[in-house]
Amino acid sequence: MTAQAEANGKYLRRVGAVRPSHLMFTGGVGALVDLPNFSVLVRGLDDWNYTNTVHRQEQITEPRLLAAVARQHRRVTSMWPAPWLDGIDSDPNGEAARVGVPVEPFPAWLRCTACNELAALDSRIFAFKNDKARAPHEARFLHEGCTVKKGRDKPLAVAARFLLACTVGHLDDFPYAHFVHYGADCPKATHPRLQMEDRGGNIGANVAIKCVNCGEQRNMRDALGARGQENLPRCRGRHPHLGTFEENGCTARPTVLVVGASNQWFAQTLSVLAVPPTGASELESKVEEHWDLLQKIQAPLLAFARDTHPQMREFAKWGDDELLDTIEKIKARKADDGDAENDDTDLRKPEWDVFSAPEAPEPTADFALRRDPDGVPEPLRGIFSDVVQAERLREVRALTAFTRLDAPDPDDPDLVARAPLARSEATWVPASEVRGEGVFLRVGEDLLRDWEERVRDTTALGLHRDAYRQFRMNRYSDRLPGGFDPMRHWPGERYIALHTLSHLLIRAIAVECGYSAASLSERIYAGDADDPRGGILIYTAVPDAEGTLGGLVSQAEPERLVGLVRRALGDAMRCSSDPLCAERLPQPHADFLHGAACHVCLFVSETTCERGNRFLDRRFVVPIDDPQLALYRELL
Repeated sequence: MTAQAEANGKYLRRVGAVRPSHLMFTGGVGALVDLPNFSVLVRGLDDWNYTNTVHRQEQITEPRLLAAVARQHRRVTSMWPAPWLDGIDSDPNGEAARVGVPVEPFPAWLRCTACNELAALDSRIFAFKNDKARAPHEARFLHEGCTVKKGRDKPLAVAARFLLACTVGHLDDFPYAHFVHYGADCPKATHPRLQMEDRGGNIGANVAIKCVNCGEQRNMRDALGARGQENLPRCRGRHPHLGTFEENGCTARPTVLVVGASNQWFAQTLSVLAVPPTGASELESKVEEHWDLLQKIQAPLLAFARDTHPQMREFAKWGDDELLDTIEKIKARKADDGDAENDDTDLRKPEWDVFSAPEAPEPTADFALRRDPDGVPEPLRGIFSDVVQAERLREVRALTAFTRLDAPDPDDPDLVARAPLARSEATWVPASEVRGEGVFLRVGEDLLRDWEERVRDTTALGLHRDAYRQFRMNRYSDRLPGGFDPMRHWPGERYIALHTLSHLLIRAIAVECGYSAASLSERIYAGDADDPRGGILIYTAVPDAEGTLGGLVSQAEPERLVGLVRRALGDAMRCSSDPLCAERLPQPHADFLHGAACHVCLFVSETTCERGNRFLDRRFVVPIDDPQLALYRELL
């Protein structure tokens, strides 16, 4: 996606490009994005401009996801991709070059790489240079008045690399003048000149700030750790992506970050697979997909809608009466569902219902399933109860908020303070959609229930529960008034087994299918005795491709799947870190949430795992110590 930069209200230039997925998970609203010569901050939704794209970009439709987003943001009525126009490569100075995600230089303090001059952008001693339309990544700031390096080539000015952030979600420039003068004013100047000297070294931050006017200087080590809590001013409650300050300031203590720190921004997102209702016809699936438009259409206006709305072309093969009957049928079904659709925890239930249904729904452009006529291969019938090839999938993701310093808890989103996406209540949120393919594997309910009975009261599982309790108490026990239930969102023992099995299969599949492990994703459908779910979806969600390559689906062909599962379970028996890995269990007073698992045998990339490489343990899938703990006590 194209990005734009605005400095002092003067500039509106392309400064780089990022992928749509980057804006969802790595650098969306409120995040810092590192460019080659400086860093920029993505502005809030109020500043995103769709004026030139509204007739050439369509909003992203997915009713289930929109309903879930609206439960967090009651005024949200739509989801949009980032503003973008085609044509930049052919005409880098044309209309497309002026469309993109708005950003601004941040931090607003720069340092000259030649003379170490440290000053804010509004001091006007730095000049912005971005004169190559086909090379926006070469945009840079130069120190025009540098006294050390003279001549035509002016020295580069780079971002001063320190920031302040707090757990409430605020972000601010580091107060260099306040810091170097120990909280007082400079006795020699109202606007003192500063220098930043990086002295190197390997113990902490050996960076000194010096006041040229009075000679005072101070090392940045005084701003770090417990010492920094005493030496830093209180948080000002600043949201620079919105250009606002909290009216009453902020009571949280600020923390020093460096530009590029991974904890300066965490995305809070929701995602769903676009699945048709169980047993739905092709027409019902199409109506659900375009429900925002069709729910408002009455019989007298249908002909007009067919002529004026491009989306209506997809209904050309159905007559008016058939289409209207289907609309009314879905209206009645949604009214009957009522409160059931308002349950956030059920976002994955429609997906499970479709994958586990005996008959696959009719294929659509977004979703197509296929089963082998012979069912599960004979050697795997003690391992899986169903195998489904998902030849087409569409995943829709929406950014709903973000946090700083503390990553959001997917189960308890309110435990971490969320920063707003807009100055007022948002009426839309950024979203992206990706298409891919997948393999769904269902583990038999009888097998899972028998295993749960065997492990429920074991020492190993008890240590996992204790670690989860400690993990939650260490992070959240002081954030909820009136009591705290540390086990409220314990995922359950079957989740650990299914999650571990998923990672074993992902690592084996990546060797065979042609996709890298980082291009694969997982969705674990784990229930309990009252909600008997037990399945794994391993799928691709690659933002660089429309559709699929077929390499993943082909791994579910009977002859390949048998070898793949044998390899995955066989590899689980051994790890080059054994016996340390095989003997590992969460210990008292520790809060790591994995047992026999490490980077050698089970861990995958952060983009692949839905739980950050937590809740993993090989002993609950294969017999690496006590066979009674293993889901599969006998391997193939």
